[in-house]
Amino acid sequence: MSLWVFAAVAEDGPAAASPAAGSPAAGSPERQPADAVKAAERLNRQGRHDEALGATDAYLRAHPDDPAGRFLRGVILTDLGRDGEAVETFTGLTVDHPEMPQPYNNLGVLYAQSGQLQRARESLELAVEADPADPVALENLGDVYVRLAVDHYARAAGIDPASRGLRKKLTLARSLAAAESALAGPAESPAAAAAR
Repeated sequence: MSLWVFAAVAEDGPAAASPAAGSPAAGSPERQPADAVKAAERLNRQGRHDEALGATDAYLRAHPDDPAGRFLRGVILTDLGRDGEAVETFTGLTVDHPEMPQPYNNLGVLYAQSGQLQRARESLELAVEADPADPVALENLGDVYVRLAVDHYARAAGIDPASRGLRKKLTLARSLAAAESALAGPAESPAAAAAR
């Protein structure tokens, strides 16, 4: 499953990676907040998570409602293994910015990683509702559906172990789940997963 690593978001929607013609130049007062978030994101990508969190927290003290800074904070917390705090951060973003699919996606991944498949499904469905063309959320939702299928087929097989059709479905669902796990790789970090 893949986390969204970073989503630069302006008040009126996604921000461009570089200023468009007529936009404020890099380094100008209007661009400094975006530059601060990008700098913290670079630190995080370099594996300097504690520094990135410090820079992000400093930025958020001055801009507490900035969705890009808040989102990056959730990503950094995830990279630091502080999943409970990341869940709180992403949940707050879904309340304040329900139009953003990325926080719902990352919540879904965190819930799935902790075995909370129903919550993962709900979060990922909200991500797809926010952006029906988001391939990351769609793939992650499919992965959760496969894991839910394995759980349900296994429970049904425990009740009716003689059903050949059920055993075939369980075998097929387990093969799909194993393929998803093999693609992700056991040592893949959230940042590496999102980069694939």
